Amino acid sequence: MLLRVALVALMALGLTGFGTVAWIATRPPTQPSAAAPAMVKLVTSARPLHAGSLLKPEDLATAEIPAASARAEAFHDTPETRSSLLGAMVRRSLIAGEPISTDAVLRPGDHGFLAAVLAPGTRAVTVGVDAISGSAGLIWPGDHVDLILTQTIEDKAAPAAKRFAAETVLTNVRVIAIDQHLIEGASADTPEPKGARTVSLEVTPHQAEAVTVAMRLGHLSLVVRSADHTGEKPALPDPPTSITWAGEVSPALEQSETGHGDPSTVRVFQGSADGKEFHF
Repeated sequence: MLLRVALVALMALGLTGFGTVAWIATRPPTQPSAAAPAMVKLVTSARPLHAGSLLKPEDLATAEIPAASARAEAFHDTPETRSSLLGAMVRRSLIAGEPISTDAVLRPGDHGFLAAVLAPGTRAVTVGVDAISGSAGLIWPGDHVDLILTQTIEDKAAPAAKRFAAETVLTNVRVIAIDQHLIEGASADTPEPKGARTVSLEVTPHQAEAVTVAMRLGHLSLVVRSADHTGEKPALPDPPTSITWAGEVSPALEQSETGHGDPSTVRVFQGSADGKEFHF
């Protein structure tokens, strides 16, 4: 009797196991969980940009998109990439948030960059400036500047107040490139001195001649113009700009030459007697 019961129980257990296996076999295979798509960070335009404009730091933004949808020509957002894009010319208009690609910009150093940036009939002239005369690194391609010449008058007979002068050589000229040339006398293997740089300006042929002469006369400095005045026509000062003399900046120089300063000592002579000093 017990043998029969055990046999029935064994058969029932076997049927249960077979049914379980059959049920599992009829179930659809479990789908693996979808992996998150790989993402990349691209450089995008922070605002609408018009063709012909030169990129500044505030023109660049970043966007993270799936790598599969990113164009091969798009610039990946890295510090090196952003640095290489500063001053690049926009070849076609860009909308805000559009990824910037190699076919959308022409970067400084690319073949034909200066020829593409220059307006018809203009020239590019390069002047050397330091961190101070270059407005401490605050000037970017696309800005409009004035060019000021400071020079020493080599005339020993001239009073001290008239031995140093400053005058505006050019007004409202556009900066088209920065640091695109080696420093004079340096080689490719020579590290560039800290703060030294060159600035290329868009000028007329006559203005280029004026800048060339000014570079031989003295020290050149750049002055950034307000954005409200960049629409004015670039020009040589006409009539000639006023001159600021050293005596106008430092009244002490003028007084030292004219003797208008307050004396500190007076010597008085009476006859042949030794003079007496009076101190004030």
